[in-house]
Amino acid sequence: MKLKALPNLLSGFRICLVPVFVFAYFADDGEVKVWAVSIYIVAAVTDFLDGFIARRLSSTSNLGKVLDPLGDKLMTAAALSCITIDGLIPAWAIAAVVVKELLMGIGGLVLHSKAKAEIPPSNIFGKTATVVFVAACAALMVFPSIPRQYASAMIGIAVGLTSAALISYILTFSAEMRKRRTDGNGGPPPI
Repeated sequence: MKLKALPNLLSGFRICLVPVFVFAYFADDGEVKVWAVSIYIVAAVTDFLDGFIARRLSSTSNLGKVLDPLGDKLMTAAALSCITIDGLIPAWAIAAVVVKELLMGIGGLVLHSKAKAEIPPSNIFGKTATVVFVAACAALMVFPSIPRQYASAMIGIAVGLTSAALISYILTFSAEMRKRRTDGNGGPPPI
């Protein structure tokens, strides 16, 4: 195995952990979801490692730019779904995340196909949102008695950060499209 393939393998492993996490969450009959939290933390560590190794080995790829956020989104959706089903956070939280992710995914595909640009890497808003989601979901699994308003606030902050990431990606793609139009015809972009 080439070492440069390791980041994508870690992302793939994280995606495979999603159904294992869901099973562990609902199979664990204790108040604290020990196995689910452990799997969730392993997934978070692989998320950190795949990005770190990819940057360290200069082995970022378009496949990795898809697999890494896909793994994050699937694990986040699984964790949010589980804690929503358990009644730890309100349903609006998962609805907001799903709507935002759908918009981000569809918008990214449309902009990518029109701009023919590379997929942009994660930015500070997206990375921070991931950290906040991981911390909030792990805290809710370990301390399920956190008052609902605080749980909602934690998830709300993460949703706000992911929305900021979406806006940042849109601005990045828009700037890239304007630059390509300007470079392509020598004049200003059409209005």
